[in-house]
Amino acid sequence: MPRPAPWRLDPAAYPHHDVIQTRFQDLDVLGHINNVAWAALFETARVRFYHTLSKIGPGRNRGLVANVEINYLGEGNFPAEMTIASGIGRLGTRSWQTLSLALQDGKPLVTCDVTIVSTGVDRTDPAFRAEIEKWPVREPA
Repeated sequence: MPRPAPWRLDPAAYPHHDVIQTRFQDLDVLGHINNVAWAALFETARVRFYHTLSKIGPGRNRGLVANVEINYLGEGNFPAEMTIASGIGRLGTRSWQTLSLALQDGKPLVTCDVTIVSTGVDRTDPAFRAEIEKWPVREPA
């Protein structure tokens, strides 16, 4: 897998940032954040990001995770906090992509791209689309 484009490693490219505390249980036998824990950290950040969106909530615009791609660039450690930057990537007619970057002590460690496929009755809701269009990941100028 090729290394992500340099702009994907810049937290300024992402409109939403969240700080998540790492846990001792996230560590592998070598003392690094393990792969399963990375997926859980990104899931927590993604759910928090979606809660900031006014048109996404219980019973509206439900979606299923169709694909998760995680790229490891460095090692994360406990007990340092993780900053996870997120935003919307590709936006289709019935799916959207959430792009995220995890940083620890300002160093980019992992990227995560998740494709969500809409399953709710409001999947073509223009208000939903307008809301997520406000949160794009953009290459900094």
